[in-house]
Amino acid sequence: MNKISSIRSLESKDNAPIGPYRVVRPETEQEQLEDHLLQGKGPVAVFGQSIVRARGVTKSYRRSKTSVVVLKGVDFNAERGKITAIVGQSGSGKSTLLHLLGTLDRPDSGEIHFGDTRIDNLSARKRDAFRNQQLGMIFQFYHLLPELTLLENIVAPAMIGQGILEYIRNRSKIVKRAKALTDMVGLSHRLHHRPCELSGGEMQRTAIARALITDPKLLLADEPTGNLDQESGQSILQLMRDLNRDTGLTIVMVTHDESIARQCDALVRLKDGVVERLK
Repeated sequence: MNKISSIRSLESKDNAPIGPYRVVRPETEQEQLEDHLLQGKGPVAVFGQSIVRARGVTKSYRRSKTSVVVLKGVDFNAERGKITAIVGQSGSGKSTLLHLLGTLDRPDSGEIHFGDTRIDNLSARKRDAFRNQQLGMIFQFYHLLPELTLLENIVAPAMIGQGILEYIRNRSKIVKRAKALTDMVGLSHRLHHRPCELSGGEMQRTAIARALITDPKLLLADEPTGNLDQESGQSILQLMRDLNRDTGLTIVMVTHDESIARQCDALVRLKDGVVERLK
């Protein structure tokens, strides 16, 4: 990939053309960090340092004429190479915090950094690219596309991130990785089945494989075992622990299950929108 240029054409109103030319200016330090991040270079943090951190994050939502405050100045760190659990009662802000870390929403105030790069203020286009290239995300209800096969669901993020033409050029490599991931999660015999033909545990395994197709630096999991029976839930948890152990993948997981949280490397407990306790 070409080295980032030290100047760029601006897309804002400050970038007014002069005759047939366009004014350019040196990139700011933040813009350089954003470009490095979106080119897949990832965070500069080393093992034991924060891969993602939040400082003073607040968030509220409007319900009719009422403002509901969910997060009230939360500080959060997830260390590289570790599994961090976020726990708390329903309504404590667990999923809201995870969605903010994953740039699915913006905080009202405060900052969120991924490595050295601030991500809460990225443009919509850059947030989309960041999620596609740097994050893997899994959810309680899987969110598989029902009309696609297991294999097609897994390769979808790569197709979206690269575009159709680039995907066609790289298709064999991507499909090879997808098949390796299905083998890792124990679903190589289900490649051409659709979600309606899979069990809950199989759908969550498919979602994990899909989350890993772009080789993310960070996996965010929102109640990954919440919709599964105990046996299936434990198998999903074991799979995530194996991923962390074998690849060093950093995982941040929201869970209501205290027994699962106790098996993680670090625990953050939220209560009424604030951090109550760290372990």
